[in-house]
Amino acid sequence: MTHQFPSLSPEQKKELSDIAQRIVAPGKGILAADESTGTMGKRLQKINVENNEENRRYFRDLLFSVDPSISKSVGGVIFFHETLYQKSDSGKLFPQVVKEKGIVVGIKVDKGTAGLNGTDGETTTQGLDGLSERCAQYKKDGCDFAKWRCVLKISDGCPSALAIAENANVLARYASICQQNGLVPIVEPEILPDGDHNLQRCQYVTEKVLAAVYKALSDHHVYLEGTLLKPNMVTAGHSCPKKFTPQEVAMATVTALRRTVPSAVPGICFLSGGQSEEEASLNLNAINQVPLLRPWKLTFSYGRALQASALAAWQGKVANKAAAQDAFCTRAKINGLASKGEYKPSGSADQSSMQSLYTASYVY
Repeated sequence: MTHQFPSLSPEQKKELSDIAQRIVAPGKGILAADESTGTMGKRLQKINVENNEENRRYFRDLLFSVDPSISKSVGGVIFFHETLYQKSDSGKLFPQVVKEKGIVVGIKVDKGTAGLNGTDGETTTQGLDGLSERCAQYKKDGCDFAKWRCVLKISDGCPSALAIAENANVLARYASICQQNGLVPIVEPEILPDGDHNLQRCQYVTEKVLAAVYKALSDHHVYLEGTLLKPNMVTAGHSCPKKFTPQEVAMATVTALRRTVPSAVPGICFLSGGQSEEEASLNLNAINQVPLLRPWKLTFSYGRALQASALAAWQGKVANKAAAQDAFCTRAKINGLASKGEYKPSGSADQSSMQSLYTASYVY
């Protein structure tokens, strides 16, 4: 017989729910600035900038120190451990800089993927050991939400039942530990866009994965009102010969979510998954125009799709700082509009915003 033992107090629940609602307030989404040192190196390499701590700090300072009006489109920023303890040029710690703009501070807490033996290269995500203590420390250091990324892939035999079950369970365990420590967990079961599968296959797999994730969250007594979901959009594989319109992507995405994500979840913040900046904005806009009931906020949690134009404008040069900041603010505003279904493309999108940001078997 199931018996309910108390897990979170009413005060804890209210705090978690309030944080989640602030992050996805109307017109707001998340800047994912939690690239690991190695991933940040790949971004910097593209503009011929050395991957050292100062360059990583400088670029993130450039993003975090933009005009305070950025808080109209960005409700939360996800930090990487190193960034959380760095300072801006003004001498303030980055979390303080972001908080003073009214933006919520988050932190990536997973420790990367590990192979599942006996599968076709499938993985689970590590980092549960010592997670509670790390969450407690991050809460003290100014964080109010966390992120943990699980990765699944589509191929002839994937995702396997093992990969679906294991990743759903680890996400639920992570979410439960976060909530005990006052952090809102972002639950991220990313289905990679690698492959030649069509839209229907991605929709089917997305539904199966999300159904398993929400069953696990229920089994682990996770308080859904104090969580956010970070899923992939339902798109065809990158090698699929057929191209689908933003409206087709939107309908498949919203249909999959309506079938699997309880309406108690306050917000769904899509990952960009290697889409170009413009594509990610157009798809998000179309998602918010689908003529179906959408009981959650549908917004963004973009890394590459918010930073690509800014990086291209910066080129590692101090003289380009203002231009890079303008590029970032422009993109953030566009996505803020798209999260309300109000983005009207002007047709003047520049080259860097149209460029595919796809990386095969993307490791964050």
